[in-house]
Amino acid sequence: LGDLMAAAHLDDLKVHVRIKLSALWATLTFCYLYGDYFGLYVPGKLKGILAGDGPLGPVSQNTLVATSILLAVPGIMVFLSLVLPPKFVRWLNIILAAFYIVIMVLTMPGAWSFYLLLGALEIAIGLLTIWYAWTWPKRTLA
Repeated sequence: LGDLMAAAHLDDLKVHVRIKLSALWATLTFCYLYGDYFGLYVPGKLKGILAGDGPLGPVSQNTLVATSILLAVPGIMVFLSLVLPPKFVRWLNIILAAFYIVIMVLTMPGAWSFYLLLGALEIAIGLLTIWYAWTWPKRTLA
C-alpha cells in the first residue's frame, strides 16, 4: 500500500507544445515506415514493384521524387516544430496535419487490415497535432 501511495505522488514536468508536436511527427513517421514495410508482404506487391509499379503510378524519377517529398515532410517537421517561429509553426502544423489526414482518408479504401489500423492511428495523430497546435498556450504579458 505504501508503494501505491508513493506512486500517486510521482513528479512530473510540463511538456512544451513544441515537444509534443515534434513527438507526434516522429510517431507519424514511424507509422508511415511500418506501413510501407509491411506493405511489401502483401501478396503480389514485390512482383508489381519489380514490374515498375510505384506508389503514384508507374515508377519514374518524378513519381519517386514526389513520393520522397511526401514522406520526408513528416520527418522534417520533427525538427521544424522545435525551431521555427511559434506563429508560423503553429499554422504549418495545422495545415500539414490536415493535408496528411486527407491523404490517409483517400488511400484507405480497400486496404488491408494492417494498413487500416495504421491509417486510423495516423489520422488520430494528425487530429492530435491539429488540436495541440490550435490550442497552443498563449503567453501572458505582464
